[in-house]
Amino acid sequence: MALQTVAVPIPSEVILPFAGFLAFTGRFNIWLIALIGAIGSCAGSSIAYYIGYKGGRPLVERYGKYVLISHQDLNLAEKFFNRFGSVAVFFGQLLPIVRTFIGFVAGLAKENYKKFLLSVSVGSFIWSLVLAYIGKQLGANWGTLRDRFHNLDLLIVVVIVLGIILWVWRHIRHARHA
Repeated sequence: MALQTVAVPIPSEVILPFAGFLAFTGRFNIWLIALIGAIGSCAGSSIAYYIGYKGGRPLVERYGKYVLISHQDLNLAEKFFNRFGSVAVFFGQLLPIVRTFIGFVAGLAKENYKKFLLSVSVGSFIWSLVLAYIGKQLGANWGTLRDRFHNLDLLIVVVIVLGIILWVWRHIRHARHA
């Protein structure tokens, strides 16, 4: 969870349900899974927050082009945070991909750290508990479900690749018109 919230692609959507399955087998406790997930998210999100807070706009303006972040993206993120603040952080913890970058954006927008940390704690605890609970409920059917959903792997990869292509295309097109 800590690595995921610092932009390392380790999906909690895979890890937490499996941890829930281990709770089903008696190896883990579902409440402890949620607590550790929240602590990990707080740690990783705090690092991302600090980088955004200290680096700020100059960091993004200097290096953003290498990760396809435009000035327009930066302006939109700041406007969004000025409007929604801690609510955005809370709901961002419940959304895949968004949860990975919300800490950096919160730091960039100079969100109050205590409010930020509270929102991350509560949101990521709920996220971790729900995913672990799903894994625990699937328990005995884990092997069967793994075989059935294995075919969805290709679809997920295609959707991710298409998303990346659209993101890159949008930024290249925007750069040509600027």
